[in-house]
Order: sequence, then structure tokens, then C-alpha cells
Amino acid sequence: MDKQDVVVIGAGVVGLAIARELALRGRDVLVIEKAISFGTETSSRNSEVIHSGIYYADSSVKARTCVQGALKLYEYCKTRSIPCRRIGKLIVATDHDEEQTLGAYLAQGERNGVEDLVLLDPLELAEREPEVHGVAALWSPNTGIIDSHSFMFSLLSEFEKNNGQIVYKTGVASGKGTSAGTELTMLDGYKLLANTVVNVTGLYASDVSAKLGVDSSTIPVTRYARGRYYSYAAKSPFNHLVYPIASKAGLGIHATLDMAGQLRFGPDVEWINRLDYSFDGSVIDDFSTAIKLYFPPLKTSDLQEGYTGIRPKVVGEGEDAGDFIIHTPEQTNCPGIYALYGIESPGLTASLALSELLGDMVCQY
Repeated sequence: MDKQDVVVIGAGVVGLAIARELALRGRDVLVIEKAISFGTETSSRNSEVIHSGIYYADSSVKARTCVQGALKLYEYCKTRSIPCRRIGKLIVATDHDEEQTLGAYLAQGERNGVEDLVLLDPLELAEREPEVHGVAALWSPNTGIIDSHSFMFSLLSEFEKNNGQIVYKTGVASGKGTSAGTELTMLDGYKLLANTVVNVTGLYASDVSAKLGVDSSTIPVTRYARGRYYSYAAKSPFNHLVYPIASKAGLGIHATLDMAGQLRFGPDVEWINRLDYSFDGSVIDDFSTAIKLYFPPLKTSDLQEGYTGIRPKVVGEGEDAGDFIIHTPEQTNCPGIYALYGIESPGLTASLALSELLGDMVCQY
């Protein structure tokens, strides 16, 4: 049976970042990915936003890794010529009840270490975005956008340059703890023995942990929240990202720009029971109504169906937002097995900080 030092299961952005980090630390790492390429699901079906770390609860893993991760990500992009732009974000209050929420966001962001947030009055908002309606806004200059595929490709390239290997179209059927490590059996019957296994499979994390023999009492239920994105057919009227007040399940139907300047709106939130990326366009009127609260000139006819993404949630519908969950062998009750759950937004932003955190955890055992 072949032996391997570290096996990382999952080649999304966080899985690639962890694999790269461990390879840079001198570990012999193999990445296993069931898809035909890297980053084909959650990592490529999102808004491609570099978040500043405003919303997340005190001392949460999300808050810590988002703030640290944004700094690391901008520096990474600069040194490796990864396309990104620090274009800033406006969180808009469309009535005076929402205005109080902006003050709460400001206080939460400052507690999280976001030091450059500014409250804007209607005139200041209009100066930045004349087409946006609002009674106030919170300005976050450190928020930006990134070419997520270029970032993931760079992570993979560095990983492979440091003797890492990746295998596609390969899924894990089961895992069994032995005195020599974890015996992994692939779907095709191939077996290998690993000293360390890191489950970072996003939407499939709970299922994969169960296959690995992780203590079932420690595995959170992964729930699915699907979101639709519409592209905007007309010329973008915005220079910055524009967000409404967040809901419990997400950050609202916001306006984002990609690196080519294309405007898109989304996502909404639809709780589903199975993985399904189909696009139900019957909600376009609800979508349009939500956008018009902060962008009244919108013509519904300018909205064109784009794509959908699915977030892995560790909380259910109507519950407060959950945190990233990281389990070491002490929590999985399986020697050498690490598992990450609920790696949704701001996972892209937090990826380099999460990889350092996992690197420290793995290398201390």
C-alpha cells in the first residue's frame, strides 16, 4: 500500500491554500479532488469579493481570518500580479430604521480590527454613487474584487512547484484508522495510507467526515443555501460595490463588479435540500424589487440570468449566521484527521489566513 504524509481532500480555494501552505512547510502533500478541475463549485460560484471583515461576531474564526486574510490576499496579489482592485464598498441604509444598523456595523467592524470605516450622510453617498438611493451609508475602502480563478491557479502552481501532487476525478469511499495512520479507500478501489488527512470539501464536508469514520456526534449538519446572480445588460452606473443591509442568511442582493467592469446583482437566498445549480427565473420581479430599494432607476429588462452558487451552512433557515468550524484530531476523535465545516463567505478572503492556521495546527501534532 502506498504511503503519504498529508492528504488534502478538496481543491477549492481553501483546500489549495492549505495544501500550498503545508508544502511550503516541507510536508509531502497530495490533493484529492472529485471534479475534473480545481475550484469548480463554491470557490467559483460567488461574488469574487475581498471582504474587510465588518459583519462577523467578536472573536469568531470568520472575523479573525477575514481581517488577516484580506491583508495577506492583497499582498499576495501584488507580489504575484494576480488581478485585483481595492474599489471599496458602500453598505446602504434605505430608511432611518436601517440607519441604526449601520452604526452597529461600524462598531462591530472596529471591534474586529477594521479601522478605516466611515459613515456617510446622503450628500456624501450621492457624491460617491449618484444613482444609489439611501439615507446613509457605511463606506469600506478596503473591500475589493479579485480574479478568483487566477488566484487559485497561482496557489496550485506554487503547490506543485513545492513537490505537491494533485489528482482529479478521484473521490474517497471510506477511511479507517490504523496504528500506522489513516487507510483511505478511493471510489475506484485504490488504497493509500496517510499520516494526516485534511477534509476541506465544502458542500460535502459532513458526508466525507462520515466516510472517514469521524465521530458522528462531532459532525455538524451541512445545509445548502442557493443564491442566484443576474448580470446587468446596460453599462454599469457604479464605481464601487453596493450592498444593502444584510439578512441572517447572507449579505443581501448586492451589486458587484468583476475585473472587466461587468455589473452583476446577487445572490438571493433559497434553502434547498439537495445540490442543484439550476436557475429558476420566476423570482426576477422579487429580485428587481429588492434592488430598486437602493437603485431605483433599474429596469427589470436589463437583468439577465447569470449563474447560481450554493453555500455550505452550519446553521438552519432563520438562525443567526454560523462561524467557520475547524476540528482537529481532538474534536474528530480520529488521530491525524482534520475537518473544516461551513466554509462559505468570506472563505475566499480568509483562505490564506485559514491556511496558516491549519498549517500551525497540523505541524504541532
